Amino acid sequence: MADEPNTAISPKTTDKGTGPRKRRHRRRRTGTVVSDRGDKTITVAVDYLVRHEKYGKFMRRRTKLHAHDEANEAKVGDMVEVAECRPISKTKNWRLVRVIKAVAG
Repeated sequence: MADEPNTAISPKTTDKGTGPRKRRHRRRRTGTVVSDRGDKTITVAVDYLVRHEKYGKFMRRRTKLHAHDEANEAKVGDMVEVAECRPISKTKNWRLVRVIKAVAG
């Protein structure tokens, strides 16, 4: 009995520093780059629809996210995917995952 490994506790879920911790699911958003003026920073506009509470009509809303672009690879007009990450600066909490569709030119 003492030779059997304890299968109830996985090393990926320990909090004692004895093994790697399992990372939580990070939110991902797809949007369009509206600014690339900052060094290693892009501004991504993410459009979404919300239903009006009273009338039921769908309304288009937009939020702008500041994302970290280490290689300065995204340009204005590109369709990109960003993922949530730890705070990098005062407003940057997202990082560039990939460029989905690059704008020609």
